[in-house]
Amino acid sequence: MEIVLASSSPRRRELLAHLKVDFRVQTSEVSEEIEGLIEPGEVVEILSLRKAAKVAEEEKNAWVIGADTIVVQGGRILGKPSDPADAFAMLSRLQGTRHQVFSGISLIEVRDGEVKRSLSRHAITDVWMNPLSDQRMNWYIETGEPMDKAGSYGIQGYGASFIKKIEGCYFNVVGISLSLLVDMLEACSCPLFEKSKL
Repeated sequence: MEIVLASSSPRRRELLAHLKVDFRVQTSEVSEEIEGLIEPGEVVEILSLRKAAKVAEEEKNAWVIGADTIVVQGGRILGKPSDPADAFAMLSRLQGTRHQVFSGISLIEVRDGEVKRSLSRHAITDVWMNPLSDQRMNWYIETGEPMDKAGSYGIQGYGASFIKKIEGCYFNVVGISLSLLVDMLEACSCPLFEKSKL
């Protein structure tokens, strides 16, 4: 039974490596469109499951992990920016305020080419961002760092200097809550620590 990460995110790859287990990355293109008015926690669980399920279709014996992250401020969901102007609008909205980061995780067990079980959960972290000048936001956007990140900032990069404080899991803001993932793997009887490199 392999562990397969269904994500192209280099940040999630780095975080999963912290667990000292062997895994491989297998990404797929799926629609991130969601119809209807649903809660942010449902959004990230649906999208993480969609990603995991697509990869699971091609697996024989594996634990497939899917993940998705969004930023929510004032009831509005902020995904990845479409262009620099969109990134500026997002940062303008977030600066000087509190927002929440939702990351969903889905775990699918595939045995002999069939899905035996799946589990989806999400974690929430509250984040307070300092006030930012237009000059600082424009400089940050020019670095390119915000362009592939939900909410247009990366807490693990220069964007860390924007953050006043957080409440909740730090790794959740980076892209995947390791504590939640381990809880889910154990709940599904994945022999995680038998595969440890420690």
